[in-house]
Amino acid sequence: MLEAIRRIFALTRKELLAVLKDPRGRSTIFIPPVLQCLIFGYAASFDLNRVPYVVLDQDRSPASKDLLAGLDGSGVFRRVADLDSAADLKTAIVERRALLGIQIDRDFERRLFTGQPADVQVLADGRNSNTAGTALGYVGAIVEAFNADWRETHGTGGPSLRVVSRAWYNPNLETRWNMIPGLIGTLTMLQTLLLTAMSVAREREQGTFDQLLVTPFRPAEIMAGKALPSVLVGTVQATTILLVAQLWFRIPFAGSFVTLYVGLSAFLLAAVGLGLLVSSVVATMQQALLFSFMLLMPFTLLSGLATPLSAMPKPIQAMTLVNPLRYAIDIAHRVYLEGATLDRLFSDIWPLLVIAAITLSVASWMFRHRLA
Repeated sequence: MLEAIRRIFALTRKELLAVLKDPRGRSTIFIPPVLQCLIFGYAASFDLNRVPYVVLDQDRSPASKDLLAGLDGSGVFRRVADLDSAADLKTAIVERRALLGIQIDRDFERRLFTGQPADVQVLADGRNSNTAGTALGYVGAIVEAFNADWRETHGTGGPSLRVVSRAWYNPNLETRWNMIPGLIGTLTMLQTLLLTAMSVAREREQGTFDQLLVTPFRPAEIMAGKALPSVLVGTVQATTILLVAQLWFRIPFAGSFVTLYVGLSAFLLAAVGLGLLVSSVVATMQQALLFSFMLLMPFTLLSGLATPLSAMPKPIQAMTLVNPLRYAIDIAHRVYLEGATLDRLFSDIWPLLVIAAITLSVASWMFRHRLA
């Protein structure tokens, strides 16, 4: 047993040296995760901070000015033009000078004083449906606030009602708080899967795999020696992304680091199992790279990082059950934002252990088969 551990340790050391002695290998491990984390943190955001809009105010009354003042004072909407005709309204949106166009009719204030419905037409550029929907939601909230203030000030209609909302775990509903913790699993899987899949392929291409076969290593020991470096590198990368989230983006960590790393360990075993499975069927590094990206794309799309799993069709939701990245992102979100404990994460951890057991077993069988 002790000899087997020594052999595994020696092979692990060899793999780490092969990666770390190469300047490109070192930069691949540390630099891309930080850059990708920063890019996603700033660029991959569904938050709207600046919404350009144009106005066609045909009433020009104190009531219409109060409504527009609510938009201008929100800090989100930026008025780029006051228009004179409906044709100009259409042109501004078609030419992408404005995301929204607001038209207020001539009798807007009079209808409010008489208790009649007063319409405000809001035209949105639907070529980007997500952005348009979010902007319309902001407008709706400002209109509701205007209605409540009008009822209080002028005493029309019934008692005014205000909806006071509060978001748990992400008070300001910032996309960054959702995106960055999810990258702990996403970017870690990217590097871990590639590193594991290409390790055996590199041996075959360099002609050292045959030399490895004549050593006292057993197939299981070779697999363990190939897996451990990937687990260590994955842990380092997850820690790097965690530090970026903590120190750069200042996203508060609500849970336990021990709980997070226990969940990530189960995820890394599953990711390494997939990588070894790929390495057992490919012959070259190019094939390993192609197979890895073939897995990474659907895994990322079906992980729930960008699209909620509940919004997917039922058959697609069933397919995500075999996706380890789905559980890793859920673990990262729940520990980071909710402060979830291990007992509450059991529903995410046991599927990862099952995936790891299946992939490692199949990879071991195929590895022994190819050695034979």
